[in-house]
Parts: sequence; structure tokens; C-alpha cells
Amino acid sequence: MAAPTITAVLCVRNEGAFLLDWMAHHLAAGVTHVVALSNDCDDGTDAILDRLEAMGLVTHLRNDGPYDKGGIQFTGLKAADKLNAVKRADWLLALDIDEFVNVHVGDRTLPALIDHLPDADAITLTWRLFGNAGVVRYQDTPVTQQFTRAAPEVMYWPWRAAMFKTLYRNTGIYRKLGVHRPRNPDPARVDGARWFDAHGRELDGQFRKRRIFSNYGRPMYGLAQLNHYPLGAMESYLLKADRGRAVHSDHVLGMDYWVERNWCEAEDTSVTQLAGVAEKRAEFAADPVLSDLHSSAVTWRHARFDALMALEPMRALFARLLMTPPARPIPLEAAQVLATHATRAKQAEGD
Repeated sequence: MAAPTITAVLCVRNEGAFLLDWMAHHLAAGVTHVVALSNDCDDGTDAILDRLEAMGLVTHLRNDGPYDKGGIQFTGLKAADKLNAVKRADWLLALDIDEFVNVHVGDRTLPALIDHLPDADAITLTWRLFGNAGVVRYQDTPVTQQFTRAAPEVMYWPWRAAMFKTLYRNTGIYRKLGVHRPRNPDPARVDGARWFDAHGRELDGQFRKRRIFSNYGRPMYGLAQLNHYPLGAMESYLLKADRGRAVHSDHVLGMDYWVERNWCEAEDTSVTQLAGVAEKRAEFAADPVLSDLHSSAVTWRHARFDALMALEPMRALFARLLMTPPARPIPLEAAQVLATHATRAKQAEGD
């Protein structure tokens, strides 16, 4: 059988320095096409995507607004829904630039994962958070090689550590892309959808319509995981705080976001075992247009950090990053207290 077509959908702003590494990894992992939505880029991210589009690897849309009430990312996903690269794909997966698919079965590609779960209509790829591990300076090095300290596999808190992205079969059961899961299910078909997690377990019916995080307190990554690098170097975090969040662009990133995601408990280099990444990245480097655009994006990041450090709030944030240790696991008993009160609060909000 022919390998399935897999379209990844990516929203980016001012992340050109990371784009070619991300592309090389996911093309090696079995993604056959990328739909990329850029907005308000100052570093040449949009120009890199234009070049990748000319090479036939990307469909690039400029998502410069106006935006609907869902914000930048949801507006972009609505535009992507209309594209042939999305409509004609066998499988779909919405990703961010700091997320890297990490399959543990077969040849470590997404088609191998799909073959391993042939009955799946949807497969949840649960985050494994990779922390900063004390890295201060931004370097032009793939994040998968630079950041290898991660959260433990079994987690009880915070719930965001168990969030997932969804690889799903594009059969019409779900009719719209979503940030974490497909949306707009067909009422006549959705109850027959079969969801599996990336440990090989079939999931219950609530995942068909609403869940965005996996169940706590058990192994998650037997077949695959989604390596999530939300922090990067401390210098890069200042640029991320300046840019704002993709979904909630009005939410300022600060120490709360950092502490919940700075997990450095376990060493995990498994993502580097995927074959073909270095070769694909070398192909990009050999293209003079891409090479120049990448270098310009790297230069822009250094210059932008220097500009931000002229602002007192950013200097203060950087100092706090330098002073803050990695996150530590919360004991099970304390996590249960947190979970109980969080559940009560959510129930009260719904009353």
C-alpha cells in the first residue's frame, strides 16, 4: 500500500530561525505537505515559507488579519480548512513550531504509527515537556539536540503537561481543524469514531467530542510522544514573551508559564534517532536562498534580544529566569488536592 498523505498545519510568527529544522524533522517523520500560516513577520519567516512553497513543500498563507473572535490561530485554521492540501490529505495534524513528533515504533515515522494502530480514526500525541535546563544564550542549534531534559513520563500536575495534539483520519467525521483536536464533528458519524492514545490504548467516548488532555498518572509514550519545547533558551523566552501567545495573544507570558513548563527531571534523546533529518536539513542549507534567509532570521533574533533588554520589564523577566530553578514534581497527595478543587471550581462555573 502507498504511504498515506499527511498534511501538517503550522501557524508561525517571527520563528524563521527554527523553521528549517522543524521542516527537516517532520518531512523525515512522514509529513508529506505543510500548510503554513504566517502573520506580522519581521524576521523573514514569511520569505522562507515563500521559498519552501516554490519548492513544492509548503502551501503558505499570510494570515495578517482581520481576525475573528477566536484570535490569530483559529482564524488561520479556518482559512486552512478551505485548501486542497487539507481537503485531500489522508491524515491531518495541527502543530506548533516548538512541537516535534517523536514516534517510537517501526522506522519512527507517522506512517509507522498509523500502521501500528490500523483501527484508529484519531491518535492523541501527548506532550512531553522539555525544560530549559539552565541554557541562557540562544544558539543556532536544533532544539531537539540542545534541550534533552524533560518531564517524567508519569505526571499528576499540572494538567497542561498532559495536553495533546491529534493526528486524525480525514474522512469527514470531523469537518474543521482545531488547535488540539479536530472540530465540528458529523453528528451522524462521530459516535463511531475510534480514538487511541499513543500508548496503544483505545480511549472512551468523551474523547470523541471534547477532551484536550490525556488521563493523568499513567505511562503515555509507549508508541509515540509529542516533544514540546515551549521555553528554549532564556534569551529566546524573552522574544516569545514579546510576541505573545498564538491562541491567546492578549495573555502576557511571564514566570507562571515558565515554571509550569520548565521540566528537567528525565533525560530523553529519543527524538534524535529519526533517520533522514540531517540529510534533509543539509538540502535546505545547500539552497542559497534558504541559507541566506535563515542567517538573516538568526541575526534578527540576536538583535531583537538586545532591543528588548533595553526595556526594564524585560530585564526584570530575564533576571527572574536566571534565578528560578527547574520545576519539581508535586507529590501525589498534593496533586489530588489541587485536582479536586480544580474540578469543584469548574463545576461551579458551569452552574
